Amino acid sequence: MIKLDIINEVVNRTGITKTKAEMAVETVFETMKSALAEGQRIELRGFGIFNVRPRKTGIGRNPRTGAEVAIPPGKAVRFKPGKELQQLH
Repeated sequence: MIKLDIINEVVNRTGITKTKAEMAVETVFETMKSALAEGQRIELRGFGIFNVRPRKTGIGRNPRTGAEVAIPPGKAVRFKPGKELQQLH
């Protein structure tokens, strides 16, 4: 599923115009991105939780040369599915 599929589903379920549906979906995604960039946690009941966690410093290898490469610490977005989403079969 891609963003266009979500937009089309919003149009089909609500009857609003495609332009308004696209604006609504884009607004939701932009709001989520900015909240995560600020380090906030996003909890969508029945779906799951998005949060930002620190990523450890590590040592990787260049697959071509085998040389070690330092991986700097950073942040990564993590998703933990909610109970309802985990029970999908």
